[in-house]
Amino acid sequence: MQDILEAIMAAEGSSQPERELAGLAGLPVPESYRGVVVRAEDTRMFDGMATRDKDPRKALHVQEVPTPELGPGEALVAVMASAINYNTVWTSIFEPLPTFKFLQRYGRLSELTRRHDLPYHVVGSDAAGVVLRTGPGVTKWKAGDEVVAHCLSVELEDSAGHDDTMLDPQQRIWGFETNFGGLAELAVVKANQLMPKPRHLSWEEAASPGLVNSTAYRQLVSHHGANMKQGDVVLIWGASGGLGGYATQMALNGGAIPVCVVSSPEKAELCRKMGAELVIDRTAEGFRFWKDEQTQDQDEWRRFGERIRELTGGEDPDIVFEHPGRETFGASVYVAKKGGTIVTCASTSGFNHQYDNRYLWMHLKRIVGSHFANYHEAWQANRLVALGKVHPTVSKTYALEQTGQAAYEVHRNAHQGKVGVRCLAPADGLGVRDTEMRSRHESAINRFRGH
Repeated sequence: MQDILEAIMAAEGSSQPERELAGLAGLPVPESYRGVVVRAEDTRMFDGMATRDKDPRKALHVQEVPTPELGPGEALVAVMASAINYNTVWTSIFEPLPTFKFLQRYGRLSELTRRHDLPYHVVGSDAAGVVLRTGPGVTKWKAGDEVVAHCLSVELEDSAGHDDTMLDPQQRIWGFETNFGGLAELAVVKANQLMPKPRHLSWEEAASPGLVNSTAYRQLVSHHGANMKQGDVVLIWGASGGLGGYATQMALNGGAIPVCVVSSPEKAELCRKMGAELVIDRTAEGFRFWKDEQTQDQDEWRRFGERIRELTGGEDPDIVFEHPGRETFGASVYVAKKGGTIVTCASTSGFNHQYDNRYLWMHLKRIVGSHFANYHEAWQANRLVALGKVHPTVSKTYALEQTGQAAYEVHRNAHQGKVGVRCLAPADGLGVRDTEMRSRHESAINRFRGH
């Protein structure tokens, strides 16, 4: 592994980094590597505890694992950096169910997928790094290519997936519903998960957009989601967070009008740094949408809707960008414009959503479920990053050994933007190839740093 890292580091400052990296093809593949895992033996460790009290640091372990054989259409990537997503938090606290159920199901599909059914699960759904090897049938990528990986894993043996790959019956999220994920020194991906690494970004910056940027693109921009257009008023929950930070940028970049909902003055300031003008600090303004565990407060829905209209000059949101779930969903349905769209993914505050259906059916609103992105959407989202139209939201990074702490911070919502993890990269700031382009966007790239 040290030889691989030295070969990659030789590209730093080189006038021909591609030549340096091409040498990786001649290096042997290590028999094992370090990965962040959860263990099947630990799945009951949090039984009886409230979700908020479950500690990812107790369940996530860095251990040496065997390097799997590559199958057809796959690639082995030396991972320089990864990032924390909420699915890693769920995995680490074994909610809503242990991910070993996913691995067992996948393992029954074929002899090749049986490799994934193991008593440990290497987690992580983001990665930036360098291709080491490709399996039979791969022609688009070769050893030495600098790449980022999106997390859509599909088999495409069923017709249902060929119009929209997210509808493939065997669609899975890599590193969550499959093994050999990105929080590791090496990762195994399907070659069609790979995309070019944006040349003006460092490894940790390039790794951070993958899952959330693609998710935001499908949810907000794609015709499979809200199909946002110029002038739309878009209510964005958690607008400075890992997902919301990209939604805010896409709304601004696409000519929409974001109304950013945050929970602190610091988060409000980050939204303004991104260019948003309409911001609601729901903590400062005391919005509480539940009277108790069973009863929502419709007076608060109304007060929230009135506050939005104050900011927009009397307009309700055309689109509500939903991901908190239970805590906010009733308010989201209420405040959306007549004929508007509530587009939802994830449910970080709870999966059981409740809303008053009168405000949906009588006002002709739509609820659209959205999950990650198909290959084309992920590629388009990555292209926006490569063009400097959308920027990373990395606030801090951790070493691979500190992944548990990084996941703990995301679980406790004690972070801004995205939290990165250095896997093989020994320091932040490495891997930048286009310094001229970077200099043009430096302030935007770094606006979340240190928050």
